[in-house]
Amino acid sequence: MTEFVDGWIFGHTLGEGAYGEVKLVINKSSGEAVAMKMIDLAKHPDARQTVKKETTIHRTLSNPNIIQYFGKRSEPSMEYIFLEYASGGELFDRIEPDVGMPVWEAQKYFKQLISAVEYLHSKGIAHRDLKPENLLLDENDNLKVSDFGLATIYRLRGKERCLEKRCGTLPYVAPEVLLYPYHAEPADIWSCGIILVALLAGELPWDQSLAECPEYMAWRDGKYMSLTPWKKLDNSSLSLIKNILIHSPSARCTIKDIKQHRWFIKKFQRAGTIEGYIRPDETDSRQVLEDENLTRFGLSQPELPTTENANAVQINLDERQGFSFSQPAHIEDLLLCTQVQTKFTQASQQNTFQRLVRRMTRFFVKTELEATVIRLLNCLKNESYTCRVNNFGTITISTMDRRKMPLVFKANIVEMDGKILVDFRLSKGCGIEFKRRFVKIKSLLEDIILKGPVTWPIAVATECIP
Repeated sequence: MTEFVDGWIFGHTLGEGAYGEVKLVINKSSGEAVAMKMIDLAKHPDARQTVKKETTIHRTLSNPNIIQYFGKRSEPSMEYIFLEYASGGELFDRIEPDVGMPVWEAQKYFKQLISAVEYLHSKGIAHRDLKPENLLLDENDNLKVSDFGLATIYRLRGKERCLEKRCGTLPYVAPEVLLYPYHAEPADIWSCGIILVALLAGELPWDQSLAECPEYMAWRDGKYMSLTPWKKLDNSSLSLIKNILIHSPSARCTIKDIKQHRWFIKKFQRAGTIEGYIRPDETDSRQVLEDENLTRFGLSQPELPTTENANAVQINLDERQGFSFSQPAHIEDLLLCTQVQTKFTQASQQNTFQRLVRRMTRFFVKTELEATVIRLLNCLKNESYTCRVNNFGTITISTMDRRKMPLVFKANIVEMDGKILVDFRLSKGCGIEFKRRFVKIKSLLEDIILKGPVTWPIAVATECIP
């Protein structure tokens, strides 16, 4: 396979989407890391045209708040897209369910989001699926807009067209998108307003912006002040949101208006928080996020035949990789192409063995591995989740969220320096709802969770590379 370059290996799975997975790939020599989006054409033959459009748009973009595009590779049954690796994780992970985040932090991310959207619109491009799940954070905690699968060009050579495709994620979609041909810019701005509500209040205001939704009609009719999430917000925040979430797109504020609003301009102190804001387990949770000695380990073990019986757990300890990179069966099958590698070397060098993707949805436990799996499965069973466990300690958890939409997430149970780490990752569905479920599961396992400061061991990752 001469078109592949030796020296690039798979790391762990970063995320999952409608068409496939996103994996970390690492240069063995330089330690450079990139994200590789894999689109399975055998399962989704209609995706090839979508990939072509996505990459055509994404390659034209260069902005500090947009994930950088490096290149793509096409094969008969698979498309690979190579992107900047955002080690800070997903924005939704920083949102405490039903609480939100400190106002200074929300303002920081919102300003960066507006900067990215303003840039996109200057290029005549609409994102059309702005939501916290598509907003990533880099190692310096800067926001990066990702996933241009629904993006489109709405203005070319000064001529603007109305859009007709109904797309996006319902709670974030503007009302006009659901009803008739719409202008691109007000629709994206609406999504930004919903994201701001999520940042400040830790919840979404409605399921969809239609007359059939009572929460939306209460907002539209001005009968919302006694309702959540609005009663959580201060007057300045609410003033900006009211100007963004206006039903009529022609009356909705523009990005220029947003940037001139007093909330956007005001410099909030880092100590400033939402009234009554308390981040649960601040010390314990942030330990995982901020410890510079936490190195990456392989969580990308293959799914094997599973069992529905929570007590019939057989974990193959001999074959588990533990705290290391999972190695491919045929390394030459997993390497990157020469054309893309040239662009990788132009990217900033990263020490890929410094830490995991920062994520608050993980914790260490006191129990042994198999006891942890059994305890977790029994907990999930009691909460009426559908579970599937493989013999490498990965539990796939499925349910329906409060909007009756599918919610799927995974719990990876990993041995690390004699301790057991339980790491949760969203696979499909609403990030805030996933975080809400995680908080509940964590509370039910409180008696086995390790408390207080943890001395995080450093694994010698290079020993895992052949």
